[in-house]
Amino acid sequence: MSVIYLLIAVSIFVAIGFFIAFVVAVKSGQFDDDYTPSVRMLFDDELIKTTQKKSEIKS
Repeated sequence: MSVIYLLIAVSIFVAIGFFIAFVVAVKSGQFDDDYTPSVRMLFDDELIKTTQKKSEIKS
C-alpha cells in the first residue's frame, strides 16, 4: 500500500516538472508560428483574385 503513495507522489512531481517545462517553452516563444506569415504572402494574390471574382459575379 505504501508503494502506491510513493508512485502517486512521484507522478505528481513528474507532472509538475512537465508543466513547468511547458510554461517555460511558451514564455520563450517556442510555439510562435514563424512559418505561416512567410507563406501567407505567397497566396495573397490568389485571395485578392478570388474576392474580385466574387465581387464581379455579384455586380
